[in-house]
Amino acid sequence: MKLYYSPGACSLAVHIVLLETHRRFDLERVDLKTHRTASGADFYAINPKGYVPVLELGSERLTEASVVLQYVADLEPNSRLVPPPGTFARYRLQELLSFLSTEIHKQFGPLFKRDAPESYNSKVRGRIAERYNYLQDELSDRAFLTGETFTIADAYLFTLLRWSDQQDIDLLLWPNLADYEDRVLQRPSVIQALDEEGLAIRHRFRRSA
Repeated sequence: MKLYYSPGACSLAVHIVLLETHRRFDLERVDLKTHRTASGADFYAINPKGYVPVLELGSERLTEASVVLQYVADLEPNSRLVPPPGTFARYRLQELLSFLSTEIHKQFGPLFKRDAPESYNSKVRGRIAERYNYLQDELSDRAFLTGETFTIADAYLFTLLRWSDQQDIDLLLWPNLADYEDRVLQRPSVIQALDEEGLAIRHRFRRSA
């Protein structure tokens, strides 16, 4: 099993979940500007869509973060990273994944394009802020998105929250979200994934003290 990733991209969520399941896997870094992998391969030949994550499983390759996350978690049902298939709790988790993918992840896309006018970017940041307002309320009485158990949705949201600093979105405006990010950051799988991708470990409240 091999994960094609780019440091800090949404593939980070899959990286975290793979570590949570204690599965054996290889990593191959992708340069999303040149679309070459660390071994020199043409990434478009691996994934014609041109983006990560890609999970290689022998002759099969799986793409799209929310799908890959569910696949990996289902490999280890005892990990409790996802509810059992067919249960209402599973549909609730899929509802969350869809929200994260379409209402937050996709909103960040235009902000990473350098040619977008600032007036447009400001509107996009406003839409992200509205989604953060919702999550601020959701996390007022629970440790993680679905309750007291860490799930694949938390790996996904943590990855998205890390993009806030890059786009001039001050997460400290949403204390529950900032506290949540620090809480997720305490997990060994998260620390290891960040280290393996060469990413800095940021503590929100410690840094602002």
